[in-house]
Amino acid sequence: MLRDELNHSLKEAMRARDQQALTTVRLILAALKDRDIQARSEGQGDGIGDDEILDMLTKMVKQRREAMSLYEKGNRQDLVDKEQNEIEVIQRFLPQQLSEAELETAVQQAIGELEADSVKDMGRVMGVLKQRYAGRMDFGKASGLAKAKLSQS
Repeated sequence: MLRDELNHSLKEAMRARDQQALTTVRLILAALKDRDIQARSEGQGDGIGDDEILDMLTKMVKQRREAMSLYEKGNRQDLVDKEQNEIEVIQRFLPQQLSEAELETAVQQAIGELEADSVKDMGRVMGVLKQRYAGRMDFGKASGLAKAKLSQS
């Protein structure tokens, strides 16, 4: 379970005195705790599941990439390096990302299975992709690819 892996990594970072990993794992666990509290208030007694944790981690990586681009524009290499290090730590907990070819195949497969034939079907296609490939796919790229394929139909 991903939750156990995060707690184990926290302990390992403490033992190794890896300050960067320790800080980043603590950030992840704090975000996880916030999500758990919100889930419990909505009736999920056990907190969020692994799929939602993967989604949270993916969003954390995306936020850091956006921040990196802003820091690059502002000529703040120190902050760019910090964000990059955090991304590397977060990605340890994410499954291997799909390659471009695998992404294209997955999108084509979802379109075929749903018999989607117009851009109006984008929501259904993306829903299937998010369900199957949580944490393993860049949904921004997938969305663009699906839109292009459905526009051609």
